Amino acid sequence: MITPFFRTANRDFCLLQGDCIDLLNSFQFQFDMIFADPPYHLSNGGISIQSGKVVSVNKGSWDQSQGIEEDYLFDKTWLAACREKLKPEGTIWISGTYHNIFSVARCLSELGFKILNCITWVKTNPPPNLSCRYFTYSAEYILWARREHKTAHFFNYELMKKINGGTQMRDVWTLPAIARWEKTCGKHPTQKPLSVLSRIIQASTRPNAWILDPFTGSSTTGIAANLIGRRFLGIDKEENFLKISQARREEIENPDRRVDLLAHLDKQAKIYQDKEIQQLSEPLPYYGRELPF
Repeated sequence: MITPFFRTANRDFCLLQGDCIDLLNSFQFQFDMIFADPPYHLSNGGISIQSGKVVSVNKGSWDQSQGIEEDYLFDKTWLAACREKLKPEGTIWISGTYHNIFSVARCLSELGFKILNCITWVKTNPPPNLSCRYFTYSAEYILWARREHKTAHFFNYELMKKINGGTQMRDVWTLPAIARWEKTCGKHPTQKPLSVLSRIIQASTRPNAWILDPFTGSSTTGIAANLIGRRFLGIDKEENFLKISQARREEIENPDRRVDLLAHLDKQAKIYQDKEIQQLSEPLPYYGRELPF
């Protein structure tokens, strides 16, 4: 029997502690969408700039490369576990840089996924390149794929067109990196901004959809999901990260904080209220499929 690390009373947000591969293989449930921010294998002793200061790029042992073949086998194993937990019409989004995204793309193709897009997320506030020997790294890549080649997926085309000012949204998104107002409950070394996750979720799910994040970290995916009326399961090994996730979810129980976050997002990435949702500033009542724990 799986015991959640944390779960809200209405079960719209649940956290599990442990290895995502082991946990995903231990229960039966299929999700509408998965977002994964796996290790980029970047913790190699390098340095970067953060808030004007030189800092190490090392995130932890979980982000260290084990070599090309071992990194590839790791990616293929967790992706295979995720594929089994995705509905036939479901889609998966995976973020990365050149350090890991090619391995991920290879695994997706070998496992039978159909790659739909490669989003280039251009950051408006990237750190400078200290060596002055390379172009400044200012983008990350997000692969979007569906589980089956011949099963139609959901794409909220009209909403994305509306967000983009009435024209088709392109696969290059210019959005800021993490902002200070998103770190009120603690810092995570690879925390993604709500502006990116809210767009991903709006683009590929309907209200009340179930979303999985197998490397949840501080659970930006889950906070974005709950703010716009979706359900969430997050998995992580690190207790400290899960405590930040729990604090962030408890924070948005305050209606004023929910409204504040949505206001920030409306300025950054334009959040639109789905017709099925009456009040985005209030948590949705639970209904529908239930996790088996």
